[in-house]
Amino acid sequence: MQAVLPNASPTPLADAADKTLSDKTTTALREAIISGQIAAGEKLNEPKLANQFNVSRGPLREAIRRLVAMRLVRYVPNQGATVVTLELDSIMDLYEVREALEGKAAALAAQNMNQQDIAQLHATLAAHQQHLSDKSGEYRQAEGDFDFHYLIIQGSGNELLINQLCNELYHLIRMFRSHTSRMQNTADRALVEHEHLTYAIEQKDSHLAEILMRSHIRRAKRSISDYLTKQTGSEA
Repeated sequence: MQAVLPNASPTPLADAADKTLSDKTTTALREAIISGQIAAGEKLNEPKLANQFNVSRGPLREAIRRLVAMRLVRYVPNQGATVVTLELDSIMDLYEVREALEGKAAALAAQNMNQQDIAQLHATLAAHQQHLSDKSGEYRQAEGDFDFHYLIIQGSGNELLINQLCNELYHLIRMFRSHTSRMQNTADRALVEHEHLTYAIEQKDSHLAEILMRSHIRRAKRSISDYLTKQTGSEA
């Protein structure tokens, strides 16, 4: 990168390079948090992370700022940045929002998804079934087009819902799902429920699609609540 003299304005090329580096650092740091490589509640050590991701403090701090906006990181002045913790109350709040918004998204998807969209749902479920077999019961969805819920939200065609669920809340939801993806006896059931949802959408049954989606998320919320309550009890 071209050196920038003190008090000189960065060149457009330097700006573009810094932006690209910030984007890459944001993605790498985000995925490390979502996967649990950087643990919930862990304080972000800037020198360590800068060395780990081979970046300077500038792009790293921009990445942390973006993750604060995504609600994956909390920043407290004079204390620094810390990965959010999996607190039961906040997860329950999030799942209540998901139930309402994703239920509506499923109803709209049943109206708006075309045959090509539905074929992608079927292909995604087939990939998930294979993954479930390969990973001995762990149902952990990738992001974007390999995420069943993401596809349905996109298929709703409602830009406000898409912005709320695929941008503002999306990676926080992914983090919670990732940390609870190994819960026993839930993976097979989740896949079956996804198959039923796909059938309702394929049949253009908006009412059934909304009922199934809300029930699906409500059951997941109960499972997560039971799991985290037991975890807390075992650590006491």
